Amino acid sequence: MDFLFNTNAQFFIAAYLIGGIPFGLLLAKKFAGVDVQSSGSKSIGATNVLRVVKETNPSLAKKLGAATLALDAIKGVLVLAVAYFMGLSEATLWGISVLAVIGHCYSPYLGFEGGKGVATGMGVMMFMLPLETVIALVVWAVGAKVIRISSLSSLTALLALVVASFILHPDMAHAPVLIIGFVLFYKHIPNIIRLIKGEEKRVV
Repeated sequence: MDFLFNTNAQFFIAAYLIGGIPFGLLLAKKFAGVDVQSSGSKSIGATNVLRVVKETNPSLAKKLGAATLALDAIKGVLVLAVAYFMGLSEATLWGISVLAVIGHCYSPYLGFEGGKGVATGMGVMMFMLPLETVIALVVWAVGAKVIRISSLSSLTALLALVVASFILHPDMAHAPVLIIGFVLFYKHIPNIIRLIKGEEKRVV
């Protein structure tokens, strides 16, 4: 158990446990009295919170969706910021980033179920690769406005971020970016199947 006294290990554990906090589920239950894991896409993310709560309270849905998005993005950044100001290595920061996303997607509090990881991934990437993330957000915003399908907009933005990271930082170690990208892609496989079948719902 000596590894628990290792600073890097402590931050990795904290990133996973904090990343796993299901803010969308908690907010929807507390303020709207609904279980997002039982409705809609059954995801704990902002899009499903918006979709499910909107069925009973449209004005509250926007507030809870925005709060979920913000909190899911911030939770990974908090651990990263502390680690950064403590002077931990870039490799450690990337490890924290990956584990925060994995914590959200496979939460220890929900039987290793979770969300799609987009907001948490956006948060840690904004910290680690700000320019690439801005590019991805622009792509996402355009996609959300034109296509109005959350999953397709997110996947397009993810692709833009990965490509941009290779163009803007060709010499960096891209393994963490690719791992996060793979996790997000894997969590979106049901959405991809629905997209292929023409069954994916638009956000209205």
